[in-house]
Amino acid sequence: MTDFNIVRQYNFPTTIRFGAGAIKELPAYLAANGLSKPLLVTDPVVGQLGFFTTLQNELASKGISVQVFSDIHKNPVKSDVLKGGDAFAQGQRDSIIGIGGGAAMDVARAIALRIYHRRDLFDYDDLIGGDKYVTEEVPHFITVPTTSGTGSEVGRSAIISEDETHRKRILFSPKLLAKIIFADPLLTMDLPPFVTAATGMDALTHNMEAFLAKGFHPLCDGIALEGITLINESIATAVNQPDLASRSKMMIASLMGAVAFQKGLGVVHSLAHPLSSLLDTHHGLANAVNLPYGMRFNIEGFEDRFARMAAAMQLKDQTGEAVVNRLFDLNRELNLPLTLGAIGVKNEHIETLSDLAEADFCHPNNPKPVSRDQFKQLYLSAL
Repeated sequence: MTDFNIVRQYNFPTTIRFGAGAIKELPAYLAANGLSKPLLVTDPVVGQLGFFTTLQNELASKGISVQVFSDIHKNPVKSDVLKGGDAFAQGQRDSIIGIGGGAAMDVARAIALRIYHRRDLFDYDDLIGGDKYVTEEVPHFITVPTTSGTGSEVGRSAIISEDETHRKRILFSPKLLAKIIFADPLLTMDLPPFVTAATGMDALTHNMEAFLAKGFHPLCDGIALEGITLINESIATAVNQPDLASRSKMMIASLMGAVAFQKGLGVVHSLAHPLSSLLDTHHGLANAVNLPYGMRFNIEGFEDRFARMAAAMQLKDQTGEAVVNRLFDLNRELNLPLTLGAIGVKNEHIETLSDLAEADFCHPNNPKPVSRDQFKQLYLSAL
């Protein structure tokens, strides 16, 4: 029973310019805000794409001095952030633009924190109360997503790993929210099918886990349900026969998932994170494989929530098992693997994965508790 005597706070994000061609507004925005020396933070792959070169040329033609930083890992580590901060200082930059997927956004946001906050980077880890040290301003920060998955463009946190142990840390503050987001679905049109599929299932995971997460947050619940609807009706087309409509729906649904999961995530992310840490598995792929198993674990006791998700997915049978079957069918339709064994997980990994999953920061918001033994059984069932 919800206690309505409790005063709750709801925070929602910043200005979002969404639609085909939105990126064309970036040069004028920079000029209007007196910004002429941005650091463009991206990953090595995006940095080689045609649109990125075109964007640099367009900015240069408007008298904007561009410096690119793309020396980052696909699962970002602390040294990436420190190198990026040095690049900002040495280039005497005046703003930061994160362009790409989750890795680029996380590094860009962490660099923005680093510029005027000079304690050890992980002193700001939100899981140990480090957000209290985020007291200074940050450089003008802008995000431009090129994938439809993490939704990091609307986030206020960055997940950065330790270089040696690959333990994930969370840097968080409302000050790390982008001033503006240019969400242009045309930038996703050239993504290969696998990336579109894996990142799309990541977005679906965000929406589903946010809807199930503990706590009373009807704003996030409504956004999550609509995000589930949009992904369910567009992801297969976006992967197999991409058009502007399907890519647009995936981009906005991805963004919606990241807004919704400020409510929390759950067991699926705690299953997925150790795969990236231990085996360097693509985060979206790790979520995609674990999603049906994690959702099945959550059905009992939350049948009403699963019925609402089934309705959002337009399923004939509005049951939890119908939702799980739809998730398996989606992975098949998107040519994604159905088992952990298919992505290189072996029996010898299970104990370590279970330890890491139990220590993960996401499952405390799962609608029901998850023990180490239950994590182990989930991994074995997915193997």
